[in-house]
Amino acid sequence: MTSRDDSDANSNAHSNRWSDLERPPLNAVALRRALVRDGGRDGGRGGLWSDVQVVARTGSTNSDLVALAVDGKAEEGTVLVAEEQDAGRGRLDRRWTAPARSGLFFSVLLKPAGVPVERWGWLPLLAGVAMATGLSRSAGVDTALKWPNDLLVTVEGEERKVGGILAERAGADAVVVGIGINVTLRADELPVPGAGSLALAGAATTDRDTILRTVLRSLEQWFEKWRSVGGDPAASGLQDTYAAGCATLGREVRAELPGNKSITGEAVALDGDGRLVLATAEGVQQPVGAGDIVHLRPAGSPGNE
Repeated sequence: MTSRDDSDANSNAHSNRWSDLERPPLNAVALRRALVRDGGRDGGRGGLWSDVQVVARTGSTNSDLVALAVDGKAEEGTVLVAEEQDAGRGRLDRRWTAPARSGLFFSVLLKPAGVPVERWGWLPLLAGVAMATGLSRSAGVDTALKWPNDLLVTVEGEERKVGGILAERAGADAVVVGIGINVTLRADELPVPGAGSLALAGAATTDRDTILRTVLRSLEQWFEKWRSVGGDPAASGLQDTYAAGCATLGREVRAELPGNKSITGEAVALDGDGRLVLATAEGVQQPVGAGDIVHLRPAGSPGNE
């Protein structure tokens, strides 16, 4: 992969490095030194991460990394981080935007060799577990997972979305997983009422270098463990760990499905394919593999959707 941070990001950093004293730029050199181990997997002497690139600004790190992977210009373990995205995407092509250096916006290239394709759907859930683990270790915040790809924190007694995940195929043998985390967003900068940030949740640190390193190390550990058992969610511990941290289970929810359909019921389980199982009022247990999940407010409760 062609390095773009040493020219683009560093020149931008030089011009306005301290334009916001609470939001210093990432240190690309230090991140590579900490994460890229002896040339990465291709060298046979290190861990998963083969390269870490930081760019000042881009449309979408996922789109960029998918294109590089398809063109054969990025190897497994490539990490692409943007200080700012102006066309960041979530599920259903929702936009994810935030002020420069206020969060972590990055994508990673993974090749689940030896894992059946039907188990690749676990990758967003795996990334969620890795995010939750990494943020607990580095920022000291309590997090919860909202199925299938959101991370929640508590701000002033309410659940707020602090992060999201988007996984996309990149050719026949690879997946790009994109992660966005709101780190220092202030209340007046939140894009929607249900959003939050680590700072608003009382994080012990908002040092983005520290948080990114910890989340990537957690992602590496979970990915290697999952891949080593052929993607088996039970044998890797992924299924139980996700369920234990999932705020969706045990709640009344509405699943908004493609085609303007919806199902309402209690989320009772996560099946072996990573689908959310709803128990409906009709006594049917309905697995949901795709769609938006809305957490319904219990009567008289101040919780949020």
